[in-house]
Amino acid sequence: TSDSGIQSGATTLQDEESSQPRPPNPQLSLTRAQRVRAAMFPETLAPGEGVHSDGAQSHVQRLAEPSQLLKNAIVHLIHYQDDAELATRAVPELTKLLSDDDPVVVNKAALIVNQLTRKEASRRVLVQSPVLMEALVQAMTAAVDVETARCACSVLHSLSHQREGLELIFKSGGIPALVHMLSSSVESVLFYAITTLHNLLLHQEGSKMAVRLADGLQRMVPLLKKNNPKFLAITTDCLQLLSYANQESKLIILANGGPETLVFIMRNYNYEKLLWTTSRVLKVLSVCPSNKPAIVEAGGMQALGQHLTGSSHRLIQNCLWTLRNLSDAATKQEGLDGLLQILVTQLGSDDVNMLTCATGILSNLTCNNARNKTLVTQFGGVEALIHAVLRAGQKEDVAEPAVCALRHLTSRHPEAELAQNAVRLHYGIPCVVKLLGQPHYWPVVKATVGLIRNLALCPTNQAPLREAGAIPRLVNLLLKAHQDIQRHDSSSQQTYKDGVRMEEIVEGCTGALHILARDPINRGEISSMQTIPLFVQLLYSYVENVKRVSAGVLCELALDKQSAELIDAEGASAPLMELLHSPNEGIATYAAAVLFRISEDKSSDYRKRVSVELTHSLFKHDPVAWDMDVPQDVPQDIPQDVPQDVPQDVPHGGEEVRDIPQSTAHVTLNFSKYNNLKSNLHIIYT
Repeated sequence: TSDSGIQSGATTLQDEESSQPRPPNPQLSLTRAQRVRAAMFPETLAPGEGVHSDGAQSHVQRLAEPSQLLKNAIVHLIHYQDDAELATRAVPELTKLLSDDDPVVVNKAALIVNQLTRKEASRRVLVQSPVLMEALVQAMTAAVDVETARCACSVLHSLSHQREGLELIFKSGGIPALVHMLSSSVESVLFYAITTLHNLLLHQEGSKMAVRLADGLQRMVPLLKKNNPKFLAITTDCLQLLSYANQESKLIILANGGPETLVFIMRNYNYEKLLWTTSRVLKVLSVCPSNKPAIVEAGGMQALGQHLTGSSHRLIQNCLWTLRNLSDAATKQEGLDGLLQILVTQLGSDDVNMLTCATGILSNLTCNNARNKTLVTQFGGVEALIHAVLRAGQKEDVAEPAVCALRHLTSRHPEAELAQNAVRLHYGIPCVVKLLGQPHYWPVVKATVGLIRNLALCPTNQAPLREAGAIPRLVNLLLKAHQDIQRHDSSSQQTYKDGVRMEEIVEGCTGALHILARDPINRGEISSMQTIPLFVQLLYSYVENVKRVSAGVLCELALDKQSAELIDAEGASAPLMELLHSPNEGIATYAAAVLFRISEDKSSDYRKRVSVELTHSLFKHDPVAWDMDVPQDVPQDIPQDVPQDVPQDVPHGGEEVRDIPQSTAHVTLNFSKYNNLKSNLHIIYT
């Protein structure tokens, strides 16, 4: 039969128990308004109420966070307005109370003002109240109780974090009052005062002069004996800000014992920020001629050297610059062995500033100090300096001190010959000679010429120097410098180039050629470049050292008969006769040697006249010598030029100080009988 549909619906029927409704979902049971209120204003919900989440955010919940931010901003604005209105109404009354005669009233007023500075809105009102600020400054200065002073200082400290507040403090006479507070025995008052002054020095124009006029430096330097590292860091930074580019401030710090205390801090603390700020003060003071020796005497070199192996790059840089500035005053300082070794190690750095400082310090510390020269040589300084020159390229700030240091290491100390050989063994001669090429930076050229002269003292270096092209380069430099001097003589032009006198270049090049001429092959090359006429001309120089080296190189060249004839043909006899009477024994000896050599082929009458002249000039101050035989031949042992050994100080910041130790060679002459015409002049120099 066909289905009527009654039977098909039978299975859908439920009994009475199973037809009961399920519990409603709490999330769905809330109205839309309730859900919005719960998301945006959760604080209005009763305990236990809330929006239950199944892990997925609804659209309403996504709006909850920005809605809360908006609500908080509105609330904050309402409170801000309330704070501002409250402060505005309170300022006139507080101004009166701060001027009250009763210290208790003043204290309460200062306390209220301090509380007002904790809210941004009320602070905005206070920085626009100059009358209140003046009253507060007066109250702070006249305070008889610690709490009033503390509250007043706290107010100024809070306001000093805003530009308007700094200007208000400055205009209200706050700086003298704050300087006065530096004498307080209360740590919190001191902290507020020094921090506020620090903010003023950093950001308020005119504050530095105001602090100086209020004797702020005289109050700050004694504070360096406190033992709170953070407090000391702020104090030292204030000293740096006040002393930078101000000589009077540097002298005040010195007069109050600043250098000793600053060195003590560098030696005994390990708080990096304090060490950094202290090193900045020492760097500023290190360019002051008065502070420099005081820092060195206090052990500043050793104290700064302690921090060259740390992890703080900025501290290392400051210490290096300070050491570089101090180093020309520390050439006689003892106990620098460790520092020298660290500096040699740092020559391997790729940092140009570090390399500049390390080479500069080594250049000065090896000046006229045989012990330091020996130590640096033993530490491998020669090789490290050669590599520094190679890496320097066109950087004169590195090349000049590096070459100067090499010049020092290659002369006048027990390891000098070892250093001279080390330059050659480490392939340094070609790179050194290359520095004489174009373009000429004359301080580097001057140092290089002196180094080549020292290297030539080692016989083994003579051939490598010749092969590297040292002789033609020296001759070209000599000609160029001499031409510049001649132009100067005929005009008003200066003979200085890059701070170097051309007379120094003439002297250096001629002196280097003099030592190179000890080698027979080198002598021939020097003579072949037609240098003899120039050397003879230089005998007329008004510079005594130029006369000495010119006579010296002619003395070596005259060993070759052909060169001796050329010297005579250029009319050298007349100036040489004149130089026999020179008070400089070195000049007189060289002149005598050249005259003997060029007179060998002359007539007996000429030789006799020369001998009489020599006897008269060389023995006029030594009556015993009249009983000796007149020497008949040339001297074989000629006094050597004293190598230049000049410490150079170019302080950071452009202030330049140079200290040049002077040294001269003392020459004593003795004559005795000889059976032949060789070795009749003995030169003994001490």
